[in-house]
Amino acid sequence: MPFDIALSGLNAASTDLEVTANNIANVNTVGYKGSRAEFSQVYSVAGENLSATAAGSGVRVTNIAQQFGDGNLTQTGNSYDFALSGEGFFTLHDGSGYSYSRAGNFHPDANGFIVNATGQRVQVYPPTPTGGFNISSLSDLQITTGSAPAKASANIGLTANLPSTATAPAVSPFDPTNAQTYTNLSTFQAYDSLGATHTVNVYYAKNATSNGWDVHMTVDGTQMKDANGNPLTQQLTFSAGGAIATPANGKLDFGPVSPNPGAQPIDLAIDVSKVTQFGDTFSTTAVTNDGYSAGKFSKIDVAKDGTVSAIYSNGATIPLGQLAIATFANNQGLRQLNDTNWVPSSESGQPIRGVANSGDVGVVQSGQLESSNTADLTAQLVNMIKAQRNYQANAQVITTDNQLTQTIINIRS
Repeated sequence: MPFDIALSGLNAASTDLEVTANNIANVNTVGYKGSRAEFSQVYSVAGENLSATAAGSGVRVTNIAQQFGDGNLTQTGNSYDFALSGEGFFTLHDGSGYSYSRAGNFHPDANGFIVNATGQRVQVYPPTPTGGFNISSLSDLQITTGSAPAKASANIGLTANLPSTATAPAVSPFDPTNAQTYTNLSTFQAYDSLGATHTVNVYYAKNATSNGWDVHMTVDGTQMKDANGNPLTQQLTFSAGGAIATPANGKLDFGPVSPNPGAQPIDLAIDVSKVTQFGDTFSTTAVTNDGYSAGKFSKIDVAKDGTVSAIYSNGATIPLGQLAIATFANNQGLRQLNDTNWVPSSESGQPIRGVANSGDVGVVQSGQLESSNTADLTAQLVNMIKAQRNYQANAQVITTDNQLTQTIINIRS
C-alpha cells in the first residue's frame, strides 16, 4: 500500500513540475496566463464509513487552475499592439467562430484586416453614419490605407482685434485692389470639395456708425456679390466694452461661391464671435478651418475606450470601429483553446460584451503589450524547487518501503 501512496505522490509532483515548466517556458509569451496545480487527499473509503484512524490512500490532481492576474505592460511603440489593463478580453473571429484573448500583438494582413499571428480577425463595433458605434453587431477591424477624401471648408473661426481708434477710409466705394478703401484685412485659405485651396480675404472698413464696420470678402480676388450682382457687404458692430454686438449669432455668411467649376460651391460661415474692438492696433491671432485637402493614410490611433481611428496626412481622423471587449462571470470556467485563446463554457457563462474604460472593463493601451503573468522567474523557480523536493521525498518513501519489505522477506526466510 505505501508503494501506491508514494506513487500517487510522484505522479502529483511530476504534474506540478510540468505545470511549473510550462509557466517558465511561456515567460515571453504575450498575454499568457499561468496555471497552478491543485491537489486533494485520496481515501479508500468515504462518507459515513470513513474511520477516524484512516491514514488516506495518497493524492490526486483535482484541477489545473488558470491564474488570470494582469501581466506587466511593455512599451513597443507599434500602434498595432494593444494591451488591456484590468478585466476583459479582446474578441477574435475566424472560420471556427469567436474566441477571446489577452494577447494584443496584432498586425494588418494583405487585405488590411487586423489579425493575430494565427490569422484571427479583431472584432469591433462598426461606426454608424450619424456618429457613434453600433454595439449590437460585430465586424472585422479593417484599415483603409488609401487616401482620405477632401472636405470642403464650411466653418471658419476668426480671432482678431480691430482698432477702436480707427476712422473711415479716405476713399470710397470699397475696392479690394485699393488699400485706401478699407482699414484692415484678414486672409486665410479655404478648401473646395476636391481639396483645392482658395485664398479668402476678409476686409474691414470703419463706417460712420458708432463702433460699426463694413465687412467685404473676396475669394481668389473675386468680390462676393448678391443675387443682383451688386457687391455684398456685411455689418459688424461692437458694444462700448469692445465685444461683438452684431451679428447677433456671431456669424457672417456671404453665400456660396464657385471658384472651381469642377467642385461644389463653397459656402463659408465665418464665426466672428471672438473678434473684438480694443486699443489702437489690428491683429489676426487665429483662424480655424474645418476643411482639408485629400490625404494619405499615416497611422492608426486607439483611445482608452477602444475607439480605433485612422489618421491621415491632412489631419483627418476617420473612426474605424470600437474594440469589442468581453468579460465573463467566471474566468476560471474558460476553456483553453490554443496558444493564448479561450472559449466560454457552461462554467464561465456566455461573454458579456462591452467597451473599454467602462464598468469593470479595463483600459486599452496602444503601443503596448501585456507580458506573461509568469514573468517573475524567481517565484516560478521556488515553485519548481518545492515540486522537486516533493518528488524526491516520495521517491525516498518508495526506497524506504522497499527496504522494509526486503527486511520482512529476510525474516520469513
